[in-house]
Amino acid sequence: MGYGLGVFLLALGLILALAVTDAISGVDLTMIGWILALAGVLVIILTAVQANRARRSTAVTTHADGSRTVSERRDDIPPAV
Repeated sequence: MGYGLGVFLLALGLILALAVTDAISGVDLTMIGWILALAGVLVIILTAVQANRARRSTAVTTHADGSRTVSERRDDIPPAV
């Protein structure tokens, strides 16, 4: 699952919602198009959040005297998708 799937669903949904004028008995193609477009936007957002979360790491070190050190690391290198 990635940006490609999200863009594909978004494009397919918008085509069905806005450009298709045919009708299938018992099926509302416009509503299916809007649902697919919404699913595509959701996939794109979730992929971006997941990629951002994967670049961040946190380490907690507990010392012998009981103190703790928290170190955070963030890689600003974009992931290879």
